[in-house]
Amino acid sequence: MPGIAPDLPFHPLGMAVLTISDTRSLETDTSGGLLVERLVAAGHVLHDRAIVKDDIPAIRVCLESWLEQREIEVILTTGGTGFSPRDNTPEAVKPLLRREMDGFSVAFHQKSLMTVGVASMQSRAFAGQAGDTFIFCIPGSTGACRDAWDGLLELEFDSRHKPCSIAGALPRLRDVCA
Repeated sequence: MPGIAPDLPFHPLGMAVLTISDTRSLETDTSGGLLVERLVAAGHVLHDRAIVKDDIPAIRVCLESWLEQREIEVILTTGGTGFSPRDNTPEAVKPLLRREMDGFSVAFHQKSLMTVGVASMQSRAFAGQAGDTFIFCIPGSTGACRDAWDGLLELEFDSRHKPCSIAGALPRLRDVCA
């Protein structure tokens, strides 16, 4: 049965949070704030947090900088995954990925259906791997970030989760979490 194995050690992951928005500031960014709050409360390490305009070059500059930092193993983005003319997150991020994690999109949409109904179809939430770093792209609403974290990402990032977690796919934990 899947779940947390309490007898195993917890290995914190190094993370960064990027909010993609033309209107938010650190003071008004409740979505990025929720992700930061949740990841720190779970015991992970926040290495950086930024807000960039919903602009493909701006998004890529930030992500490429973080992808060069070995201590950042997981990047969480929030915003820019819808269908408005300014929603560019998939177009900015997908070319950086060497693999996509289709299961995240499926799991997110299943959970999101329970909270926002068919409006979930308007989200282009996705995840993938760029080099050895995992990037999770979540819609910009605080509710969507809550849906993504609670019961999904919180378990996926916990090295004690069985039968497996993303921790076992990270180079420094492959032998520990296999």
